[in-house]
Amino acid sequence: MIPVPRRVQNRHLRWLLAAIASITTAAVGVLVATTVNIPAASAASTAGCGKAPLASGQRTVQSGGSTRSYILRVPDSYDMNRAYRLIFAFHWRGGTMQDVDSGGSSGYAWSYYGQRALENTTTIFVAPQGFGNGWANSGGQDVTFVDNMIAQLDAGLCIDTTQRFAMGFSYGGGMSYALACARPAVFRAVAVYSGAQLSGCSGGTQAIGYLGFHGLRDGVLNISSGRALRDTFVRNNGCPAQNATEPAQGSLTHTVYTYSGCRAGYPVVWATFDAGHTPGPWDGSPGETNPHERSWTIGVARSFFAQFGPGTPPTTPPPSSPTPSPQNLTIKGQASNRCLDVPGASTTNGTQIQLWDCHGNSNQRWTYTASKQLQVYGSKCLDASGQGTANGTKAVIWDCNGQANQQWNLNANGTITGVQSGLCLDASGYGTANGTLIHLWACHGGTNQQWLRQ
Repeated sequence: MIPVPRRVQNRHLRWLLAAIASITTAAVGVLVATTVNIPAASAASTAGCGKAPLASGQRTVQSGGSTRSYILRVPDSYDMNRAYRLIFAFHWRGGTMQDVDSGGSSGYAWSYYGQRALENTTTIFVAPQGFGNGWANSGGQDVTFVDNMIAQLDAGLCIDTTQRFAMGFSYGGGMSYALACARPAVFRAVAVYSGAQLSGCSGGTQAIGYLGFHGLRDGVLNISSGRALRDTFVRNNGCPAQNATEPAQGSLTHTVYTYSGCRAGYPVVWATFDAGHTPGPWDGSPGETNPHERSWTIGVARSFFAQFGPGTPPTTPPPSSPTPSPQNLTIKGQASNRCLDVPGASTTNGTQIQLWDCHGNSNQRWTYTASKQLQVYGSKCLDASGQGTANGTKAVIWDCNGQANQQWNLNANGTITGVQSGLCLDASGYGTANGTLIHLWACHGGTNQQWLRQ
């Protein structure tokens, strides 16, 4: 069992401000994180823009047959017409969503690992609750929980879909790493505090911004586990091999090393410290009991996330594993884990396709042709009904005719877009159940527009 770090009494906010100031000046023997502002285009907003927002507080969502809980914090100054950044913060083993939201004994200054006090006008915060106060992610159930929360949040809040981030300590770090592996097209970057591969790594072949914190003296999750997580994204992000600087044993200092030569827009940062298993280390102390609101990690995490400006991120590269043959594909929804399916194996023109449990029969087998058609049965094509180009246009089957409304781009970021319309193939209403109908909708980066081709 991973113990809950001891937290102490509230300290004045001046300690928080001092912690932020501490990262702007390099101390002897300590490297300071260097960040590059990543250029951005216009924000990609969600369906919740322009609507009365979901209210802050504890909320529930149905996921995998269970009622799951999370705490939502929406800025007091929320503007329904502005797209906001979104940060998920995961608790440690034995911790709770209330611990993350309140900041524990350290109070508001440590709420959401210290980020809420700094970004409470620019960011929507979410603290999910794990089963048994952990993140075992059995059968991918916790990743699905995140998908379901995102669907609820996207429908009820104005969120920039290129500005989703995840962070967490210990077991929560393992969960953040699992999302980096499984949802690189959904999250822009993650921050993993003293983590290990505790929640799995489904996928784990694509690039995502990655920040790892780990203590040299960690007696719960050895620093070797943190290095292994880091190295996954050193590889995926195309960073050349290099020896990341770490502080000397006994120095009681920290080092923040930014990998050089990584793929543009996908940085890897490795922040190490001469202390134990804690998300809030101090320079000058090897302990785990210091008040976290004075930790230098607050400023490093803020600086790391801040470099990702709003707008369309670089295209996530395809998996490093071989690309599936364009023949005899199944096309599976990332959020639903269900396949594109012609209902009842119908061959009737105009039949709208749906999600259904994957079974591999001919009504779920698609061939991608050189002319960008998605064929089923060898003679029917995926078709934008009536040559429609508006949101809600039905995705149907029709006799193949070579027209532009039957041509599709299979994109490296997991979306499938109509050549004629530019719209994304979309599971209607963020649905994940059998029978959810498929239509076209403006691309927004949601998991109901992400498709795995196998």
